[in-house]
Amino acid sequence: MKNLRPDLLLVCLFVLVGFQAYPRQDSTVHINDIVERSQLVFQNYPIEKIHLHFDKPYYAVGDTIWFKGYLSTNLYEFQPSQVMYVEVLTSTDSLIQTLKLPLVDFMTKGQLVLDQKWFTSKNYRFRAYTKWMVNFDPDYFFNKIIPVGDVLNHQLHTQISFEDISDARNNRVRTSLQFTDRAGQVLANKRVNWEVVSNFEVLEKGRAETDAMGNVTLTLQAKDREKFSAAKLNVSLPDPRTPNGLLVGDFSMQAALWDVDIQFFPEGGDLIAGIEKRVAFKVVGSDGSGVSAKGEVVNRSGEVIATFEDLHAGMGSFQLFPEAGQQYQARLSFENGQTRLVDLPPVRSDGIALVVLSENKGSVQVGIRSTQQFIENHRDQTFSVMAQSESALCYAAKVTLKSDSMVIDLPKDRFPTGIAQIVLFSPGGLPISERLFFVESLKPLDIQIRTDREVYSAKGLVNLQLAVTNNDTTFAGNYSIAVVDEQKVPYPENREITILSDFLLTSQLKGYVEQPNYYFNTENANRLEALDALLLTQGYKRFSYVDILSGQYPEVVFFPEPGIEISGTLRYTNGRPVENGGLLLSIPDQSFRTDTYTDAQGRFNFSGLVFTDSARVTINARGNDNYRNMVIHVDQSTFPAIDRNQYQADGELNIDVFMRPYLDNSRRIFRSEVLIEEVAVTVAPARSHREYPSISGLTMADHQISPDRLKGCNSLFLCLQTTLTGITYDSSTQLFYISRDYNAGGRIPVQFFVNGMAVDVSFLQSVPPGEVEGIDIFLKDELGFVSRSFQNNGVVSIYTSKKIEAGPRMSLREIESLMPKANIVDLNPLGYLKQYTFYTPKYQTPEQQAVNDLRSTVYWNPTVVTDEQGRATVSFYNADGRGTYRIVVEGVDATGNFGRAVYRYRVN
Repeated sequence: MKNLRPDLLLVCLFVLVGFQAYPRQDSTVHINDIVERSQLVFQNYPIEKIHLHFDKPYYAVGDTIWFKGYLSTNLYEFQPSQVMYVEVLTSTDSLIQTLKLPLVDFMTKGQLVLDQKWFTSKNYRFRAYTKWMVNFDPDYFFNKIIPVGDVLNHQLHTQISFEDISDARNNRVRTSLQFTDRAGQVLANKRVNWEVVSNFEVLEKGRAETDAMGNVTLTLQAKDREKFSAAKLNVSLPDPRTPNGLLVGDFSMQAALWDVDIQFFPEGGDLIAGIEKRVAFKVVGSDGSGVSAKGEVVNRSGEVIATFEDLHAGMGSFQLFPEAGQQYQARLSFENGQTRLVDLPPVRSDGIALVVLSENKGSVQVGIRSTQQFIENHRDQTFSVMAQSESALCYAAKVTLKSDSMVIDLPKDRFPTGIAQIVLFSPGGLPISERLFFVESLKPLDIQIRTDREVYSAKGLVNLQLAVTNNDTTFAGNYSIAVVDEQKVPYPENREITILSDFLLTSQLKGYVEQPNYYFNTENANRLEALDALLLTQGYKRFSYVDILSGQYPEVVFFPEPGIEISGTLRYTNGRPVENGGLLLSIPDQSFRTDTYTDAQGRFNFSGLVFTDSARVTINARGNDNYRNMVIHVDQSTFPAIDRNQYQADGELNIDVFMRPYLDNSRRIFRSEVLIEEVAVTVAPARSHREYPSISGLTMADHQISPDRLKGCNSLFLCLQTTLTGITYDSSTQLFYISRDYNAGGRIPVQFFVNGMAVDVSFLQSVPPGEVEGIDIFLKDELGFVSRSFQNNGVVSIYTSKKIEAGPRMSLREIESLMPKANIVDLNPLGYLKQYTFYTPKYQTPEQQAVNDLRSTVYWNPTVVTDEQGRATVSFYNADGRGTYRIVVEGVDATGNFGRAVYRYRVN
């Protein structure tokens, strides 16, 4: 899907060519140099963006998550990625699962079952990307926080709130909790053990007792404010019905202590004396979300010269006319009665800056404002102005400085819809002022949704029609439709992450954007003003002009994937590459075989492969002469490191309360079929490192990883990067290190053992996660037996189900049969996710209508195709729920334009 039109690209290039004819001026860097080098980056480093449309905003354990993936790219002639990755991570950034999906015509679809064995009541992060996107900042990956509730295993339901009661001498938090069981009964008069833990350090602990309503109030001391904010509150209540006799819960203390971070952002970069401009502000709370604020700006004399109030999510702006020699302060007040006094940035005595003056239907007017002193110092010097959007150069001009105010008129039809960046360059070619603004040159798709009736009966047939227009023209298109029972799945529209907010906003900005759909929801009267305030406070750093003008271009490690490929090297045992060696690849489950030959360096590559996840793949070199002396080395699959979770503010602290209608419905669905109060558990004998002489000298393991932690894991090597407690993975060296030593600068790697045999890190790729029976982590080797032998720091011992039992002496032939064949490699590479179809029931007979239907997602169809007139029709049956049903349609047409629409109807 390409959202930059061919005709628009030609317009941008025309502007570029038009400035090539200008004669060179006496400046360090000419505009042609800036244009040429920028265009080199724009053409060689295309942008790919991803959006996932989910059928619902949240789920419960046992549900199936249905989603559709959309890929957008900015260049017209570009072979984009044909593989998408979707990762599921916990709130603590532990990787649970990686899904690999094929992209066909820029789209894909998939599903994920929330298995009760390894999902519980938490906020999960879904991250999506292509390998090409991994070359750049992970800020531009798709990220969405999805709360998941649990009525199957989660037996302690809670509601928690914090009140900061700190004074000048002590940091204290009053914490109120209410406990109920999963049936909704209050846990009255129960003993509560609690502790505040930060990085395994217990900061405080105690006991309490719930009252008749299951409530308890704790007063917590925060002696070390930083440690306290990074801590968790762990609670446990006795309950003989559970296997360990306890009900347990944990809560993040990040937002327990009230605090705000306040920043001011003058338009164009600086406060400059005598130049009136807008000043944006951003107020962020301790939980990462915006905080509503009011304030006033005062000068040194205490005179109020401006007042302000946030427009949305703690952001807003105000006009300020700075005076030379002044220092301004802002007095802010908050809804909880707190106040803050903050300095504004200092006032520069002279300078130059870009400011947006006005906007109309056809253009955006940008002013270049400078002080008289700046004009005197730079009179008649040539400055450059460039504007780009979606990495397409859409405007470039030279400006000779003659007056303190100049106006540039930017026609909107030169820009694609989205965020645009205009930059002012000094005569030496340095960027000295920047301004972001939003351009709507083309409107999103107009998606009209109609149903044959406005009110339906339960299980009634719905006939739905789509009519899509693209700026008064129609094209064929591909859309996804989700219909949910809104009484069971209520959710505010502003918090949605949509195809518009992803492709036009968040995929272009660094950092977290709160409630991104607020800026596209036409019900918000101030949305465009709020959007401009956001762009004044948010960073746009896809590339650096300073870097590209100095010849520092982004490093490309990954290229767009055309599909599944398996590559490697065939060598002789002496290390010499095998030229023109034949290799046979087979996938037994699919009765598939293909062959290839190595090049002069012994390299081979199998491309165009199609197989589902967990398929066994065999590569065989036995068709060659002297094959016994050949070794196959398969290239490792590399995945991006886990970036810091800056989206936690989108999660829910009180999932049980937030999702109460949904969880009540889930409880009704599973009550008779799934809920079991008592479970008999048979524990297999634990494996021990003492079984193996090579590591028997190690003492007690510091941490242990059970096989349940690897449920759903596709690649052991990938999952261990985030699963091993106390160990850090360095993606640059592709090695593991003890975290405490790594953070102190140590670079001695951890040694891995599999069933007592020392292995290197690459060997982990060949270990099937399903065969792992346990993992021991040793952060120290007190006797030094292993560290002296392997020059390592720390040990990870992995035990698998495939092990050699003690028995009689074996012949040489029998021993060889047990050893892995270097000329035959068995792999379990990450394959495509097996795709399923959403079940849509039919209620055409009385017998069919007699079945209870408690579904919350009533209809999901990720492949609705419209004809060239932009029309399509689908039909489905309602569930038993009464009330409002909500239809969400997202998609793209043949030109690459995209859109979203929401429609509601009643069921009585």
